[in-house]
Amino acid sequence: MSEIKKGIPLLPLRDIVVFPFMVIPLFVGREKSVHALEKSMAEQKHIFLSAQKNPADNDPGPDAIYATGTLANILQILKLTDGTMKVLVEGLQRGRITSFNDGLDFYEVEVEPINEDVKNTQDITALMRGVSKAFEQYVKLNPKIPLEAVATTTAIIEPHRYADTIAGYMVSQTAEKQDLLETYNPEDRLQKLLGILKSEMEILKIEKRVHGRVRKQMERSQKEFYLNEQIKAIQKELGKRDEFKTDIDELTAQIKKAKMPKAANERAMKELKRLELMQPMSAEATVSRTYIECLVDIPWKKGKGADKIKLEKAQEVLDEDHFGLEKIKERIIEHLAVMKRVKKLKGPILCLVGPPGVGKTSLGKSIARATGKKFIRVSLGGVRDEAEIRGHRRTYIGALPGKIIQGMQKAGSTDPVFMLDEIDKMGSDFRGDPASALLEVLDPEQNSNFNDHYLEIDYDLSEVLFICTANVLHTIPSPLLDRMEVIRLAGYTDEEKVKIAENFLLPKKLKDHGIDEKNLKLTANGIKKIINDYTREAGVRNLERELASLCRKAVKKVVEDGEKACLSSTPANIEKALGIPKFPQRSIDMTPSAGIVTGLAWTEVGGELLTIEALVVPGKGRLSPTGTLGDVMKESAEAAMSYVRSRASDLGLSKEFYHKSDFHIHIPEGAVPKDGPSAGITMATAMVSALTGNPARRDIAMTGELTLSGKVLAIGGLKEKALAAHREGIVEILIPVNNEKDIQEIPPAIRKTITFRTVATMDDVIMYAFDKKYKMLRKKGGKKKSVVSKKQRLNLPSSPAYN
Repeated sequence: MSEIKKGIPLLPLRDIVVFPFMVIPLFVGREKSVHALEKSMAEQKHIFLSAQKNPADNDPGPDAIYATGTLANILQILKLTDGTMKVLVEGLQRGRITSFNDGLDFYEVEVEPINEDVKNTQDITALMRGVSKAFEQYVKLNPKIPLEAVATTTAIIEPHRYADTIAGYMVSQTAEKQDLLETYNPEDRLQKLLGILKSEMEILKIEKRVHGRVRKQMERSQKEFYLNEQIKAIQKELGKRDEFKTDIDELTAQIKKAKMPKAANERAMKELKRLELMQPMSAEATVSRTYIECLVDIPWKKGKGADKIKLEKAQEVLDEDHFGLEKIKERIIEHLAVMKRVKKLKGPILCLVGPPGVGKTSLGKSIARATGKKFIRVSLGGVRDEAEIRGHRRTYIGALPGKIIQGMQKAGSTDPVFMLDEIDKMGSDFRGDPASALLEVLDPEQNSNFNDHYLEIDYDLSEVLFICTANVLHTIPSPLLDRMEVIRLAGYTDEEKVKIAENFLLPKKLKDHGIDEKNLKLTANGIKKIINDYTREAGVRNLERELASLCRKAVKKVVEDGEKACLSSTPANIEKALGIPKFPQRSIDMTPSAGIVTGLAWTEVGGELLTIEALVVPGKGRLSPTGTLGDVMKESAEAAMSYVRSRASDLGLSKEFYHKSDFHIHIPEGAVPKDGPSAGITMATAMVSALTGNPARRDIAMTGELTLSGKVLAIGGLKEKALAAHREGIVEILIPVNNEKDIQEIPPAIRKTITFRTVATMDDVIMYAFDKKYKMLRKKGGKKKSVVSKKQRLNLPSSPAYN
């Protein structure tokens, strides 16, 4: 056993393995490595070199360094100007690390030297000859190794030194070199070395073949280019046309076939003459050719006549694809009837507005199918560049027409149904405003002469039926909105969703999953449970996902149990199939509580219920509206407070009540942003309830804007709010008297279950919101004066109660 050497400085190496008998320069820059070199030079000039397992590790620990390395002698050291050191080392002997001492500013190790068996047997001699031949071929194939290396290694007779010297010349992976370093038996080391040499030679041969093939291809390309140039010169001397004659003739024929208008035809022929004079391989020729091809691809012929349109067939298609939506179906049928009668009609600009999942995009496809026209859809969500609409100017290679012209190319006709999806989600930046570019497209008086920057000629879009979709209207610029006929698609009632699921969604999902009704039985009550417990939306998109989940479970059961297997999804086992309800039914808390009133809100995805809470605490008259409220909603809270103060005596409050109290209005959920004036009467009612200590009715919801004089102004989104109230079980709603006309837009099924009461002033709201026996309003005479007229109390057609 060799004597263990103690106190040897350690130098970890990246991507390099140093063998014994190797002389190699190293560049050292890490702080610990520099300290190790300085320690070694100051004492013994011996240092232990070992590779680290992860080359990217800047501060490797003991576990990150290979235990087997090489004990080396420092021959020369040189400090460079950047703080690093260049050191020349000579490998002496293999060694194994037995222990680490990392208490210093460098690693110090104890090393056990490894003595190697140097007997030269016949087997080893044969191995050495085989390695020598293989190494000689390897050197010839690898230009990185000098030819002198063969002569150097041939003179070595000791097998262990011979193997280490050749291993030092090898260009291989660090792991392979470390494996050779850890192979202590010279015979085993030579065998591994021979295998690595043969593998590397195969790789080098493949690389050589690949390089040769690439070089031949490059030579062939250069040769073809030279010959082509010679042919061009010969043809020019002979007065013949070049090889692009056929392409020019084809473009000429296509221009004639396109039957363009006079201006477009002249522009195309002019560009074709320019193309004939250009060099075929030039960039300008590519731009001109692309432009001509674009012109001939655009449809110029007028669309088919409207004589073949059958209104009954169109109505059948619309009813087949969508349930309900009677207003928009009627509008489409009217448009087709006028087309059939007049033969020529400028395409209307329809804008379908509604929450996600109500069928806006799919309705566009149905309109195209009903009219027998091509359907083109362009998504405008996130579009910020005007060139996306008008196209890029032909001043650079790669210019393209805008999405409108590209869509017309795809349609192949001048009268497609063209859907501009998500028109409310366009933006604008330094590249222009795409919404402004759409003003020309969506104006029936202007789009007959639409000018695309790429075409630079007018194109007629008057026959196109443009359909836009949006979730909200307030993000659409007013001039653009003015050019469109807005059709609102509110959310569906539960009964409508059940019909849609039975007639449309479920058959579609069964077909998509390769099963039929005998494999999945779903009752109407089961669908209702899915709607109520697993979805909360105005549309049916999440309902479709839950039905798809049931279909997947049914498919799994069929695959496991056979074709006759059936998944029965009754309300009792829906929860077992779909898991815990995502939206457990919320029962309205009917317990009277002062300061709590139910309001209604409109959101982009439909209506929602708002519980507004008011609290009065000792203070100095400060009002604190909370719940992530917008500026308009905060102002509504202030207006409500001012109204309550103005009616203090009528409410039985002292005139100075607000001097000794603070007022807190909170609208859960606190993390959801809220804004708008329609919660004005709700907040005022909550304040009245909190100040008087009289709880408001919990089975009633309300919506309306409040003025300082106590008038209740009209609000928007009544249909969506009514749908939300219906979902949550509300039986009575207070609405502004000016919204009475909107009640007819609400589905009859909802009007049967909810009583709508119209209110003109805040006094009316207070009368309905509180127990009628409670004399809320007091005048100086001490007698109650009702602000509700006698006519309003009667059950007449003009009465404020509708159901």
